[in-house]
Amino acid sequence: MSVGVAGLQVSRTAVARTALILGAFVALEVLCRVQIIDRITMIPPTEMLSSLGRILVTGRFNEDIAFTIWNTMAAIAIAVVGGFFIGALLHAVPRLRRTVEPLLSAYYAVPIFVFYPLLVVAFGVGRAALIAMGALFGIVAMVVNTMLGLDRVPAVIVKTASIMKLGPWLSLVLVRLPAAAPHLVTGVKLAVAYSVIAIVAGEFILATAGMGKRIAFGYNDFDNPTMYGMLLLLLALVMIVNGALSLWERRLHRRFGQQ
Repeated sequence: MSVGVAGLQVSRTAVARTALILGAFVALEVLCRVQIIDRITMIPPTEMLSSLGRILVTGRFNEDIAFTIWNTMAAIAIAVVGGFFIGALLHAVPRLRRTVEPLLSAYYAVPIFVFYPLLVVAFGVGRAALIAMGALFGIVAMVVNTMLGLDRVPAVIVKTASIMKLGPWLSLVLVRLPAAAPHLVTGVKLAVAYSVIAIVAGEFILATAGMGKRIAFGYNDFDNPTMYGMLLLLLALVMIVNGALSLWERRLHRRFGQQ
């Protein structure tokens, strides 16, 4: 019964979210068509979709799209793997955690973009600096959620691992990690969001290619079809990935009986 109620609630939320998006789409379409919003500022959403279709069909920006996707995937992989191991280490060494935790809390108070010139000096202009910035922006979210997930593993599960006489590593891999999985997926979701923000913003600043660079060129050249088409593509890719991770996260929470 509770599963059915939860499913009904999720479906109602999805319907409400879809209705809100469609309502905003229609409202923007009308405002643009009657020129309350001028074309220099924004083109109608239907023209954005047409521009996105032309971009995908012609393939003229395929190299830029691949450049951004490859960099983002590399940054996410570094952020997730590195963040997990750092989080697990800090959880296992409380004294080190007490030392580092205030720094983690204040990490996002300083925009990571201020370090971009240093990254350019260290790695040069290109992929490496963007990947480093994306990884640095996403890694702390994974560290924090890894620690949070391991902290919230029920004591009875930890005790079960002790009864089975599992060593520290077997206990971590076979018992603690599965129990902490919902929070780990939350960390992955946040790492994805932060890494995408950092890489696209980095492409705006100084990259020689990428979706962010094409969006910046479109803005500077008053090429709204290209700018909004690329923005729509970027938004669609992020929404698909985020939606898949959110679905996985909800299933894990239901599996472990968490809210």
